[in-house]
Parts: sequence; structure tokens; C-alpha cells
Amino acid sequence: MDTDTPAEAAERAAGLVKQMTLAEKCAQLVGLWRDVDADAGDMAPHQSEQTGGLSEEEAMAHGLGQLTRPFGSAPVDPVEGAARLAAVQKQIRDTSRFGIAAQVHEECLTGLMTEGATIFPTPLALGATFDPDLVHAAAHQIGSSMRGLGVHQGLAPVLDVVADSRWGRTEETVGEDPYLTGAVGTAYVTGLQSAGIVATLKHFVAYSASLAGRNFGPVYMGPKQLAETYLTPFEMAVRIGRAGSVMNSYAANDGVPVAADADMFTGVLRDQWGFEGVVVSDYFAINFLNSLHHVAADRSAAAELALSAGIDVELPNADCYGDPLLQAVDSGRIGEDLVDRAAERVLTQKVRLGLLDEPPDPPTRIDLDPPEARALSAECARRSIVLLDNDGTLPLAGPENLALVGPVADDKAVMLGCYAFPNHHGRLDAAEMGVDIPTLRERLTADLPGARIEHAAGGSVLEATDAEIEAAVTAASGAELAVVAVGDRSGLFGRGTSGEGCDADSHALPGRQAELLDAVLATGTPTVVVVISGRPYALGDAADRAAAIVQAFLPGQEGARAVSEVLTGAVEPEGRLPVGVPARADSPPATYLGPELAQRSEVSTVDPTARFSFGHGLSYTEFQWGEPRLHSGAEVAPDGTVEVAVEVRNTGSRAGVEVVQLYLHDPIASTVRPVQRLVGFAKLRLAPGEAAEARFAMPADLAAFIGADGDWVVEAGTLELRLARSAGDIAGTVEVGVTDSRRLEPGTRRLETRATVG
Repeated sequence: MDTDTPAEAAERAAGLVKQMTLAEKCAQLVGLWRDVDADAGDMAPHQSEQTGGLSEEEAMAHGLGQLTRPFGSAPVDPVEGAARLAAVQKQIRDTSRFGIAAQVHEECLTGLMTEGATIFPTPLALGATFDPDLVHAAAHQIGSSMRGLGVHQGLAPVLDVVADSRWGRTEETVGEDPYLTGAVGTAYVTGLQSAGIVATLKHFVAYSASLAGRNFGPVYMGPKQLAETYLTPFEMAVRIGRAGSVMNSYAANDGVPVAADADMFTGVLRDQWGFEGVVVSDYFAINFLNSLHHVAADRSAAAELALSAGIDVELPNADCYGDPLLQAVDSGRIGEDLVDRAAERVLTQKVRLGLLDEPPDPPTRIDLDPPEARALSAECARRSIVLLDNDGTLPLAGPENLALVGPVADDKAVMLGCYAFPNHHGRLDAAEMGVDIPTLRERLTADLPGARIEHAAGGSVLEATDAEIEAAVTAASGAELAVVAVGDRSGLFGRGTSGEGCDADSHALPGRQAELLDAVLATGTPTVVVVISGRPYALGDAADRAAAIVQAFLPGQEGARAVSEVLTGAVEPEGRLPVGVPARADSPPATYLGPELAQRSEVSTVDPTARFSFGHGLSYTEFQWGEPRLHSGAEVAPDGTVEVAVEVRNTGSRAGVEVVQLYLHDPIASTVRPVQRLVGFAKLRLAPGEAAEARFAMPADLAAFIGADGDWVVEAGTLELRLARSAGDIAGTVEVGVTDSRRLEPGTRRLETRATVG
């Protein structure tokens, strides 16, 4: 980034705005979707409606705000693409009286989304690592590859908190807990921005809380839940991570489309949290105010609503912020001061990015899948694999005759999320992947050289014939051990079983996979179940009959390697569930965060209890926990800090990792509270016989909630801190008294528990 201080950049931007014509200012508020050599193609529904009304030459006649996905929209050689991008940028600078280049953005949810770039595990898998430091390192690596191409902004991380894991975009989230989401998301922000890439938080806010888990669905909730659960991760990433950009949710919250909500973008984001960056629209979201939400009569009205709310840049094209905005300002319908406000924000960021300075020469050598990136992807995948259950069958002790069945056992695409380039573009043949992606069959064959492995797919993810299932059963019947690999194939808008626009009506495995699993288990052959998926799936009573269950959340190009290493014991399983696994396919949508009456009770016949709870995960060794101890005394002031610690010892014969989780329980409060919620976590890596202490310093602010009057408050009374292996496995508790009540001004809460290991 450029050397201008924030104040100098803002002053320089304000000076530019004063010299610009209205057309020049509006040009800075729009994007242009083109790859560096062709049209964008059909990426999403509704795109054909969004032409922007301008030719490319017209769109760049007065400069340009952003270039949309020049590397992510079609296959392109990186060196040639960087050279062509530099030429396009020269054209844009030459059309601007002030020599201003476009800000280039790309998707980077699972790594830079371009052909040939390293593909990392999905965010849900990164959540399963419970390892912000590793996530920071991965994001820095991703950002470095982007910056080398001439990219400036990444459309990640997703900070939506899962409310209903039937939602197709569950794979894009960190999980069902706001604290974990905020901690991992903030690490991604700081990692990306340390490489010079502007991180974009999405989707602000409550997109994941849509009715029935349907994409674009309406959201109905009160302001308390919105603030406490859904806004908290964004607040952490803005106030702690200093994120440079925010993207709106498509949803309407209680009837108000977020793209038109000034209370959110101006009141909360800027006035309360001090956000100083740029708000960009999700693709086509501004015109959706007219075409889908029907709160704007035309595109000019949509522009007025969005610009007034605080959306500074329209993506991906100049649709409403192009001619409709110009006409509305000329007619007096929209004040030019709103255009000036947005343009100053955009130009301030561009100054900081060096987009008004002489650009460097494009690189002549680019490796988008270097060894260090693959190593980081592999490490993220390893640490994300969750051992859900195990009767001692794992790790595999060199079986001589193994049956490997299931539709995801020998499919490269099943390792990837919907924002990985091959799956996003439907390039699912092995020859089209762009990077080397081993399958589970290939890795197990290499890692178990003494075993005879018979493979039978048993059909595809969505379809299977009786004959295909019978062939899998025959293979399992004659084997010493069966490994059944089931799960998802991610895609977009109905082209997958998980991913954007691929919502589910239940937590049943797609297609006939549950039938396949039952048939294999019925053979009596000891069976290890491997689930490779973008959401949790209920296995029903199959979970009782399986010898072991392993969960991988679309673990990326090195995912098969990671799963195989866990199965064979080459590495220790250390992942923990970022979302609970339902007990039954028809289990009601639920997360661990609910109050008492949202849990199992005698007043309802429906039991929402998860089969495997949030935070759950086993190891190949055993751990002994000591009694938790308070180091800060039995009382704390409402602006003080509670210090609690617990010692954990590895009593087994193998090295292992324990994740100590700190939950807060508030027994009596003035409004109904969740039974418990995560407020801290620490990972302990322990050799056999080794002990270590996990210490937590929790600010009393984390006990704050929205009171009945709508203000944040820490109330006097007793709090219970729970040291736990998971939300369903509490190892010990301590009580601490809060001496007084205290109201907190919005945007002043301390949001992090400091965790140390010693």
C-alpha cells in the first residue's frame, strides 16, 4: 500500500472530488464485469437482466471504480492475464483526467478463485480448526498471490452465523457460534490485509437467518438477536481487524432490505463502530430493490435508497449507479452530496492502495500454486478433520483387505467448495481442475501399500442403481474393513448438493447415500464412515452401528491427503465441530445457542438435541482435566476481567491436541439468555504424559447483552464459567459475582478473551 496516512489520503481524496464532474464521480462508484480477455459469462441467475445499459467504452469514458473478477470469470494464464490487466488499467487511467486506476476485486473464499491457484478448505473447515493463527497465515498467503497479479480487494470472509444448516451457503460460513466466527473471521481479515488486499466482510447482516434456510429468503428476528448473534462477528472484524470493506446481505430483515438500511450501514457500521472503509453492494443487489424486493419503483429509486443508506460502490456493473443515478442527480431527486460522500470514501481507499500512483510492471513469472501454499492448504485441512466417533478401529492398523465404497471416494470435485474455480465454473472433469487434487482412493492406496483395496462407488452423490449398491455391498461383505465415503458435490444454484442456491429440505444425505450406508452396515463388516460435505448430515441409527465416523467439511485440494493421514494415524485428529450434527434427518433446525425452552423439554414432543454438539471432536489419545481455578477472585467489577485456568494432561500413549472451550452461563438475567455461549478457546498440543494450563482472561463486557430497553448492559449477579470439551461436555465450572450493573455505549464493548497456554 501507499505511504499516505489515513488523514493524508482522505484530504487528497476530498481535493479530487472537488475537481471532478458528476459523471467522473459516478464513474468511481461502479464496477465493470469483464475478464481480461472475454465476457464474464452466465455466473448467476438474474445476471442477464443486469446489462448496465453501457458499452465498455461508455462505462470507462470517465474512469472506473472497480474491475469485477478479471481472473475469476474464465480460465486465463496468470502471466498473460496480468499483462492484459495492466493494459486495461492503462486504458482506464488514460480515460481519467486524474490518472486513477480501477480497484480490482476477486473472490477468495477458498483461495484466489482463478484457474491454477491453490484451493484451500472451505471456511466451515477453517472454523473446525479452532486455530486463528493458522487462518491468518493462510489468508496472508492467499492475499500475497492476489496482490502479485494486480488484484486489490478480496470478497471474503463470510461472517454469517449459521442458523439453519440446510442453507446451501453453510459451507461458506465459519459456523454456528458468533465468537468463533468473529475470531476466525478477524484472523482472515488481518491475514489478507497484511498482504495488501482489502478484505470484504459479507454478508452484512443476518443473511444466514433466512426463513427455512432458503437462499435470499426473508429474515424475521428482533433487534436483540440481531445485535447479539449476527452483528457481533462483524463488529469484531471491524473494530479489531480494521476490515477495509463490507458487502450487504441480499435479505430483507423484518421487511427492510439491508441494501436500503441506513440504520445498519451508517448508524451501526460507521457511527457506532467507527468503520472508515468502503461499502460495496453484493452483485445486482441494488437493482434487486426494484426487481425482487419491490421497494423501489425504478433503478433511479433503487440508487437513491442504496446511496442514502451508505452503499458506496455498485457491483458487478454500472446498473443503478450509472445513467439512472446521473439522471436522478440532474433532476434533483438525489443530492450530489451523497455522490460526493461515496466518491470520497472510494478515492481515499484508492489513494491508500496506490491506485493514483505509477503502477509497477506486471510480473513475468507467476506460480499460483507454490509449494508453500499447498503446504498451508494441507495443514489447514489436517487440522480441520473431526473424529466424531471411534470404537478403537481408528487409526487403521494395516488391514490387508479393505473395501472403499461411496460416491465421494474417488471424485476430485467433492473436496472443493462452490467458490473454488472448478466447481464454480462446472469444470469437474479431472483434466479441467487446473491443480492436482488427489482423491481419497488415491491417497489411501498410497498410504496403505500393504492393503488390497477394492473400490465400488455405489452410485453418484445424487443417483444410484440397485446394481451399483449391490456391488458396493458385495465388496464390503468380502472385506476385513469397509470405509464408506459419503457427502456432497458442491456447486451453484442447483448444480450441486451444497453451495450457493443449493439449499436442502432436510439433513438427510443426498440421493441414495443413506440407503447405501445402511446396506453396507448390514453386512456386519466393521465400517468407518467418512463424511465429506458442506453441511452436517444426520446419519440416524447408522451412527450407532458404525465403528468410527470422520467428518471433513470440503477440505480443499489437499483434503484427501488430510483424511487419509487421520484414518491411518499419520496425524492426530484435532478438528472440532463448528456446527452441531443433527440426530435425525428430520431434526428441526437448531443450534446450541438457544435458551432453555429451545432445548429438549417436557412441553414439546420434538427433540432438537444434536447427535454431536458444537465443539465436539475426539482424539487418538486420552486427556485428564484438572479442576478449573479462578485467578482473579470470586468477584469482578462490571468493567473488570475474569481470569480462569485449567490444567490438562495427556494420559495416553500418543501425542494429541485438546481444545479447551470456555462457555458463559448467566443463570438469572433481565431478558432470556442462551443456556451458554462460547467466549474463548485454546488449543493444547501435548506429548504423552505432558501437561499444560489453558488460561483465559475474559472481560466482563462479554457478559453484556441487550436489555429490555435496547441498551447493552452488564448486570450485577452471578455468572458461571464452564470449561468444556464441547458445548455438550462440560469438564468443570466456576462462579464469579459481578459487583454492579453497567451500561455500555454501542461500539465500546471489549470483544475478545485473551487465551494463553503455559
